[in-house]
Amino acid sequence: MQIFRSIDELPGDWPPTVAAIGNFDGVHRGHQEIIARVLERARARRMSARAVAVTFEPHPVALLHPERAPKLITPMPQRLRLLAETGLDAAVVVPFTREFSWLSARQFAEDVLRRVLRVEEVHEGDTFRFGHNAVAGIAELRLLGEELGFTVVSHGSLRARGIAVSSSEVRRRVAAGQMGMARILLGRAFSILSTPRRGRGMGAQLTAPTINLAPYAELLPANGVYATRVRIGDNPGPLNAVTNVGVRPTFEDAGFAIESHLLDGPPGAELTESTELELCFLARIREERRFPSAEALKAQILHDVGWARRYFRRAETVAAASAV
Repeated sequence: MQIFRSIDELPGDWPPTVAAIGNFDGVHRGHQEIIARVLERARARRMSARAVAVTFEPHPVALLHPERAPKLITPMPQRLRLLAETGLDAAVVVPFTREFSWLSARQFAEDVLRRVLRVEEVHEGDTFRFGHNAVAGIAELRLLGEELGFTVVSHGSLRARGIAVSSSEVRRRVAAGQMGMARILLGRAFSILSTPRRGRGMGAQLTAPTINLAPYAELLPANGVYATRVRIGDNPGPLNAVTNVGVRPTFEDAGFAIESHLLDGPPGAELTESTELELCFLARIREERRFPSAEALKAQILHDVGWARRYFRRAETVAAASAV
């Protein structure tokens, strides 16, 4: 997938496109359904047509109303990886500036969609808004398309288990620690990308040495203990783990941390401060709580590890049965 960091990077001879425009935070199942349709239509219209996603950085709310800015499900590097996995030909990351936010709906349609992107077909969710102060929606986009020579296809909300799939719903479920429901909405486990940092050695003292993650500013699950998988660097196989997210209240002034205890020994590869870690949250084991002593916490950790091992054994059994 080609990545353009602004619309100015697109070449003058860029071929016609079928496009979807949005934040795509989470690249959840609703996004995936629209992108699949974009791909289908791009391939059907002509071999030279490109399937393109247009996204924005930063999130428009972060610029216009920073006090209400959401924590991101997928920061841009992760979002672009997920978009690439869909099979799109290109992604255009539009820097969302004050100047860009002042574009009228017509200017956006004329200058961005038709002149630069050369769209022949645009696919959007039916709640899509655009133009200065988000004054325009699907109806206005369709009228502009009729005038400027492109087709607009709107998509209703996808529902999963009776719930409308949306980025805000994913955020709500993750923030509540409801990892199973988040997985249903996303179509995959919720994960974060980070790097290691040196901890205080408390896990090793409790016979549970951990990988400590660097501070992470975006969306995290509710404080608690989780069954997780950790991918380390370029190693293809993720490692089963138990991860604590929280302030470690049993210890004075421990501070917030994300700590992952690998269930099957050390990672087998040297970790540096630049080693990429992907941490996938699969199930919540329990809430975070204060224990009366380090010994009581140690006993609970052993219980948590046993819970996680049973969880992974069940998951392996289900996967093996599905493969038959």
